[in-house]
Amino acid sequence: MIPGKTYRYRFCNVGMKNSINVRIQGHTMKLVEIEGSHTVQNVYDSLDVHLGQCYSVLVTADQEPKAYYLVASTRFTKTVLTSTATIRYSGSTGPASTELPEAPVGWAWSLNQFRSFRWNLTASAARPNPQGSYHYGQINITRTIKLVNSAGNVDGKLRYAVNGISHENPETPLKLAEYFGVANKVFKYDLLKDEPPTDTEQITISPNVINATFRNFIEIIFENQEKSVQSWHLAGYAFFAVAIEPGRWTPDKRKNYNLIDAISRNTIQVYPKSWAAIMTTLDNAGMWLLRSMLSERQYLGQQLYISVLSPALSLRDEYNIPDNDPLCGIVKDLPMPQPYTA
Repeated sequence: MIPGKTYRYRFCNVGMKNSINVRIQGHTMKLVEIEGSHTVQNVYDSLDVHLGQCYSVLVTADQEPKAYYLVASTRFTKTVLTSTATIRYSGSTGPASTELPEAPVGWAWSLNQFRSFRWNLTASAARPNPQGSYHYGQINITRTIKLVNSAGNVDGKLRYAVNGISHENPETPLKLAEYFGVANKVFKYDLLKDEPPTDTEQITISPNVINATFRNFIEIIFENQEKSVQSWHLAGYAFFAVAIEPGRWTPDKRKNYNLIDAISRNTIQVYPKSWAAIMTTLDNAGMWLLRSMLSERQYLGQQLYISVLSPALSLRDEYNIPDNDPLCGIVKDLPMPQPYTA
């Protein structure tokens, strides 16, 4: 780095299991972006980055021209794994110090850091409609889906589930089956209910697809009753991460939501014995995956699909499948369905 210059660093956790903490020896980091959203530019000594999450920070080269460690270490693990890189000033005269900066301890610190993240509403191009102008706190919730993750054995094999349903992929891709009008031959909608069953240890293995209403404004609650940190990603949408708290979720917890400037993002962490709440408008037609970002959990069933169909069947809402798209399963030899129109 050149002394006096300011640099942008982007940290993304593309791992398979662990949250990490990142920090730069002798320097602070000004947070400017989370998953595509401008943030209020708070300054941090270190940042927790959970699975699937990305953060952009500004770092000013305002220290003595030496070599400094950039440190990444695992969080919430019995054995802490640490990796380092070296950031050198131009004309550096050697290492600043061999002592690595320490990471914070415990998940309460991480929760408080999450609460400090705020959307920068002055830099995010407000538009003249309720969603685009970011008045999401004034939109009526039309549906609440509460999801509880669990683990158990089925026929002697480990499976992970959401509300007692462990997803498996059928031979025919879900969207193809729906597009060709043969969904009822491939999977059943809404095996997963909006409220978790009393006994979440009872696990059913099946394609996991829920029906959702186009353009509804929904609330999804992730409740983690386990002892490890979870991370969830919603494809096809950004959502407002309005709350994370310890304990169990109840409707009266809504009074603690951030309904003004929560970050618009697509991944949310859930701490042990805690819950997280997100809100989003289902205005993107398609078949969208909501999945655990822990690779083993996703592979062994901790995911579900949200089917959002536009009743207009219009190209304004969803494109046709390309004519040269490879077909498989039970739709392989079927004629192409009537295309959507403008």
